[in-house]
Amino acid sequence: MTFTLPQPGTANPDFAQPADAERLERTAEALRQRGFQVTIADSGDQARQLVLDALPEGAEVHTGLSETLQQIGLTDVLENSGRYDPVRPRLKQLDRETQGREMRKLGAAPDYVIGSAAAITDDGQVVVGSGSGSQLGAYAYAGGHVILVVGHQKLVRDVAEGLERLQQYSLAREWDRMQAAGFPGTVLAKTLIISYEPGARISVILVPETLGF
Repeated sequence: MTFTLPQPGTANPDFAQPADAERLERTAEALRQRGFQVTIADSGDQARQLVLDALPEGAEVHTGLSETLQQIGLTDVLENSGRYDPVRPRLKQLDRETQGREMRKLGAAPDYVIGSAAAITDDGQVVVGSGSGSQLGAYAYAGGHVILVVGHQKLVRDVAEGLERLQQYSLAREWDRMQAAGFPGTVLAKTLIISYEPGARISVILVPETLGF
């Protein structure tokens, strides 16, 4: 049986609206109440520096395929500066057919995993969508430290609205990006909702800029 990628509609512009400073502050406090470490950056540039300041020299780092990280210049620094031990270049050297198990193990439990989220609710829950699910295990449990950089347009009222944002905005934008890169499209296959994080393992950096999808 062949699975045909269902093409999403046009991205709903309602989910691209920026949040004001007061809402960012309220959301940050709600996240803290659920065990997350939270910082509100002044800008994307400061968010990039906050991530770099949190990483020890030579740290093993895995990056999600995140438009947010690309926009603020983090992906290039983490993978090409020589200051860290990036996982993704090592994964690219492996053969998926013959070394699939090694690839899964390498990507599943990095010391640091850096990425973003599709939505954060007003009461502090984090919603992440994925086509493959490859980063979700690391976010949920296996990553030693998780840092999520999230633009202000991703704040939503509740989980239901966060799931709508995934379907009606993030998926459509990612579909267009993948097609522009020469791929047939994408699919929203798996969704993670993080409602509580004991031990402050996950850090969230909120940014008062429109970043990512």
